[in-house]
Amino acid sequence: MSKKNPLAQDSLVRSLFTLAWPIIMANVLQTAYQLIDTFWLGRLGANAVAAVSISFPILFLVLSLGAGLTLAGTVIVSQFKGANDQKMIDFSASQTVMVIFLVSIGLAILGYFSASPLMNLVGAGPEILDDSVTYFEVSSWGFVFLFMFFVFQSLMRGIGNVLLPMYIVLGTVLLNLVLDPLFIFGYGSIEGYGVAGAAIASVITQGISALVGILILFRGKRGLKIKLSHMRPQFKWVKRMVELGIPASLEQSSRAAAMTVMVMLVTSFGSEVVAAYGIGARILSLVIVPALGLAIATTTLVGQQVGAGHIRGAEKVGDLSAKIAFFGLTGIGLLLFAFAERLTAFFVPNDPLVIQDGARFIRIMAPSFGLLGVQQVLNGLFNGTRFTQASLLISVFSLWMVRFPLAFVLSQKTELGFEGIWWAFPLSNLVAALVAYVYYKTGYWKIRTLRNRGDWLETGIG
Repeated sequence: MSKKNPLAQDSLVRSLFTLAWPIIMANVLQTAYQLIDTFWLGRLGANAVAAVSISFPILFLVLSLGAGLTLAGTVIVSQFKGANDQKMIDFSASQTVMVIFLVSIGLAILGYFSASPLMNLVGAGPEILDDSVTYFEVSSWGFVFLFMFFVFQSLMRGIGNVLLPMYIVLGTVLLNLVLDPLFIFGYGSIEGYGVAGAAIASVITQGISALVGILILFRGKRGLKIKLSHMRPQFKWVKRMVELGIPASLEQSSRAAAMTVMVMLVTSFGSEVVAAYGIGARILSLVIVPALGLAIATTTLVGQQVGAGHIRGAEKVGDLSAKIAFFGLTGIGLLLFAFAERLTAFFVPNDPLVIQDGARFIRIMAPSFGLLGVQQVLNGLFNGTRFTQASLLISVFSLWMVRFPLAFVLSQKTELGFEGIWWAFPLSNLVAALVAYVYYKTGYWKIRTLRNRGDWLETGIG
């Protein structure tokens, strides 16, 4: 007999928003982190910005691996939190930290020694090659610190403590405001390192945030405590963690790869269309932030409900999250629809053709933002039940079997031309939302969760 579920409808709404808004703010602050780098590097010239920009897709792929593996930590810890098993919360956290630490060291070494061939592979020109290689080499050593903060952030989210990571991110953003110009241009006895200086500043702030996060975990006063004695690898636990984390990593990586392929399609229509697409993509990236925040909050609450044995409670979380995502993001989409031309003009004030094309892209895409939100939060629910394969399959289906083929056919084989690419976004959002929602309503995820929950919690191994 399961315990009475403490989450009534009013407390469920409150719990969702209490978890979601700090996650959203942390994501916004991470975006500000990148904007600060771009702002100061822009003072060095276009080549400096290009040297950093060209390495971003590879860095994003690496970070996707870390984010996916640490999501496994969120799911595991949240389920043991729901089961009120503090011993396994601490053990799971310790194992997660150990796994992520070893992975991050391997990626740091690999990144450092493969920097030059990778930059040549992505097409860095001779005018930016040296700077891009140096930037990537320095950034690679930051993988260890970055992944350690990721795992701290993920574990805190698993137990519902989302404010503390947000405050730490805020502190590092403010520190980066000072360190970026200091190491890029130099001051007094401190030498300026140009493009490499931006990477040095980032590694320092990442190191500080990682150190603070790990110290908090070792002290054990924020809801969980990691111990060195719990970090001896247990193969079965690590195997389960990888089974959870790899699909989540592949999902995020597939998004990065899909956006790269879409850019290749867009470039065939000329620079004005590329500029219009870039503006629309920026708007889309901003809309994704609240969707992902709500999705991660959903993952945490669903994981806790599953751990407590309240499968119906997990379904209530999914129902409410889907409604909030649909109506909330649809509202945002309608606002963006109304102000599409002004938004486009903000980015490119002196190019009427780009303003027209960019506004058209936003107006075509914006009404489907609610559907995008539904897909994201249902992916969050599947992740919370440890069914990360479902999220991966839905995302891959949406991006690679619907969006890109549609974009290609509509733009190359119809009179729509480049606007066919624009229409591929809302159509793929519609298909993905329908697939996720229909699958959610079939209830298979509930049967699967009930079947596997006992083995997961009773063995004491992830």
